[in-house]
Amino acid sequence: MARATSRSGWRDAADELARRHPVLDRLHTDHGPPTIGPGAAPDDRFAATCRAVAYQQLAGRAAAAIWARVVDTVGEPFDPATVIATGPERLRSAGLSNAKVATLLSLAEHTADGSVDWRRVARLGDEAVVAELTQVRGIGPWTAQMFLMFELRRVDVWPTGDLGVRAGYARAFGLDAVPDPRTLAELGEAWAPYRSVVAWWCWRELDDR
Repeated sequence: MARATSRSGWRDAADELARRHPVLDRLHTDHGPPTIGPGAAPDDRFAATCRAVAYQQLAGRAAAAIWARVVDTVGEPFDPATVIATGPERLRSAGLSNAKVATLLSLAEHTADGSVDWRRVARLGDEAVVAELTQVRGIGPWTAQMFLMFELRRVDVWPTGDLGVRAGYARAFGLDAVPDPRTLAELGEAWAPYRSVVAWWCWRELDDR
């Protein structure tokens, strides 16, 4: 059974990485171990994933405003039945794009019919979690990886398609160019099985400059 990483587990992973390479040692000194929250409870994982979809490709303040309108439009409880009952027109009226509306409705349908089981998913390995979530229309590997890292607190997630991770890695290691996803995948092999920590440090590198 796959397990979430504890607070002490993040610290131990960061300490181990710091011993492996001087750049990682500097990142550990500058940023510390990841400060990742407890993650959503099983009954809240559907809503948390809907929120992640709403936030995609938007600035934080704009995304928060749209998400607040979505929550107000759907009402309580925010579950698959209420999302489906709300319907596409009302979801669009809250500010969601057509693509995000389709994703939320697909996610609600897959949850309602049991194709996505938010309790079972926590017991799956990382690749199986990605496979289960990406069967939903509009949910790609990046969204599934963010779920793994921030909701299930998995310690070896390496989101090679994330431009922030790629740019942060280039800055941290003094690379001449931002690596493409394939190159980053190869570079990250050295940091397994703690690649979530390195990804988090790469984001912090961009935040702090």
